[in-house]
This record gives sequence, structure tokens and C-alpha cells, in this order.
Amino acid sequence: MTVNTESLLDKLYNLRGSDSDILKEMDRQKDKAEETKARTTEEKGKLQTDIADLKKQREELQEQGEKFKETLQGIHKEDYQTVLSRLRIDFDPQSILDKLERNLPKTIETVERDTKKAEDELVKVEEEMNSAITTIEELGIRRDAAVANQEKLNEYFDLALAGHINITRDSITSLLEEFGFNEEEQRETAKILMFPEDALFTYDEKVKAKEKSGKSISEVIQEAKTMVDEEPKEEAPVVEDTHEEEKEEVTENVNPNEEIFELLKDEGIDYLDFSSDEVNDLLEHFDRNVVLNNIHYLKEKGFQNDVYVNHIALMYDAEIQDKVEALLGVGKEVLDIYLNPSVLTKYNYEELNRAIERIHALGMDPKEVPLMVY
Repeated sequence: MTVNTESLLDKLYNLRGSDSDILKEMDRQKDKAEETKARTTEEKGKLQTDIADLKKQREELQEQGEKFKETLQGIHKEDYQTVLSRLRIDFDPQSILDKLERNLPKTIETVERDTKKAEDELVKVEEEMNSAITTIEELGIRRDAAVANQEKLNEYFDLALAGHINITRDSITSLLEEFGFNEEEQRETAKILMFPEDALFTYDEKVKAKEKSGKSISEVIQEAKTMVDEEPKEEAPVVEDTHEEEKEEVTENVNPNEEIFELLKDEGIDYLDFSSDEVNDLLEHFDRNVVLNNIHYLKEKGFQNDVYVNHIALMYDAEIQDKVEALLGVGKEVLDIYLNPSVLTKYNYEELNRAIERIHALGMDPKEVPLMVY
């Protein structure tokens, strides 16, 4: 499938901004790790205090219990019978001693179990805290690398737009590989930068014009996504004729296809969110059952309808549900997939599983690897 130039520029310009999807995802992960670090640090302090209190209780129970037993053993009820009787005091040293000897060991065992439980929990909390600290450090390194790559990408674009591009194809493709671009996207981007055409200058002018309003690149791109390449043509009038060929010709001239647009409308999706190329792509692959099943499945999982913008294949891909379940199965959250839907259109189900296996083979956790670099 040929890479759509405007969609590719959307992706590239997103990477150029300070609020790129990659940087936002790293910042989200870092914020999550910072929250974990703060929570576990607090939990660690409380557990350490609880453990110290429990150990102190154990020592005091043992020490005071022995002293109390010695004291009781030296007291004989008969020696105080008159006082106890006249004052009606119910005091039986031997009964208390029996109870003390019976219950003190059990109480000490309970405190020891509570101490062991708290110590085990402390180990888990410390592991979680250390993992969060490691994640924060690793994300810092990865973010610095991503920013450096972003600066290089911006440099390439500035050179191309100024007409002074003098970099090799390998330089471009190796950089884009760091961003997780596939080979076709790498080749198309190299062509755009090394032999800039009107499409690049027009797109850049549109972005710069809207950036003057104070909007971020992501906001500008999102606005651009709601525009269509051309207005939909008016429907051809229905011509009643018994000639089958003429009827077929009239049907073909109906643009857009009413069945698809009615379906999208029923599902709360505005077809004007899509370019004419995307609509034609949906028409070419349209299967009503598959489209409805995919839309309902993604909606139930928590995806918003704008996930289909620039990713129309999510509607007609018969493997979408399997691919989403595969990513959820390795710990990815719905929000991660929603923000990076390209991973669902980049691979078929088998290829996605191989990508996950490669990440495992490299000793990394697929849950922690950003989807943009899958």
C-alpha cells in the first residue's frame, strides 16, 4: 500500500513538536513512575515504623511477662486473706499466673507473625519503589535521546524547506528507524526531504499559519485531520431504466456510498473527519459485519471515535480485535493503544506477535516499551 503523503507529514510534524506522541508517552510513563515512587516511599516509611513498634512490643511482652510471673509466684493468697475478704477483692495470683503462662506465648507468636508479614510487605514495596526509580532514570536517558533525534529531524526539515538539503538517504532512514518508522515510510520521507515538492511546502505553510494562533503542532495537525481533500460530489439523480448496464453506471456515479455514510452516522462517526482517499479505502474494503463488529468492539474497550482518523483500516481490518487483545495481553493499557493506533495498522496479527517476541528476546518488557517504537 502506498504511503499517504499527508498522513506521513502528520506523523513527521507530530514528532517535530515539543508535545509529540513519543515525548508525551514518555512523560506519561515518567509521571506514573514518579507517583509510584512517592506512594511506595510513604508506604516504606510506615512499614518500617510498624515493624519497629512490633519488635518493641515483642521485647516488652517477653521481658514484662517474665517479671510478672516472678512477682506472682512470690505472692500467696493466704497471706492477704483478711484484706481480700474484708475489702471483697477478687484476687487470685495462681489463676492470673496460669492465664499468663497460657496466653503469653500465643500473644508473642501473633506479634511475630505480624512482624514477618510487615517485613515481607516491605520487601515488595522496596522492589516496586526501586523499579520505579530505575524506570525514571531510564526514561530520562531515553527522553534525552528522543529530544536529540527530534532536533536532528527538525534540522533535516529546515534544510529541505530552505532548499539546502545535503544529507544522504541513509542518514534519514537510520534516524526514522529510531522513531519506529517502517521501511516504506522511511523511503517516502527520504524522498520528501531529498527532493522536496509542493506538498511539503504547502503543508509547512499551513502548519506555520495556524501556529501563529498559539496552537501546538499537535492541535494544528488535529485540525488538519478534520479537513477533507475535496468536497463530496452530489449524488447523481436516480434514473429509472430497464437497461441493467445503465442502472449499474448510475449506481457507480453515486458518491459517497449512502450505506457506509448511514452506518457511520448511526455509530456517531462523521465521515467529514476523513479524506476522500480514506473514504475510498473504506469503500474498497467494506464488509458491513466486520466494520460494525470492529466499531462496537473498540467502543466497548474505551476507544474514542477519533481513533479512526488517519487510521480508517481499523474499521475494516478483520484482525483488529486479535491485535488489540495481544497488546492488552502484554500489559498495554487501552489509552496507550488509543494514542498510538498506528501499531494496529502497521502489522498484521502474526507480525505483531513477532514484534512482541523480538522485544522479549532483547530482554525488555513489552509493557514498558512505547508503542511508537514497536
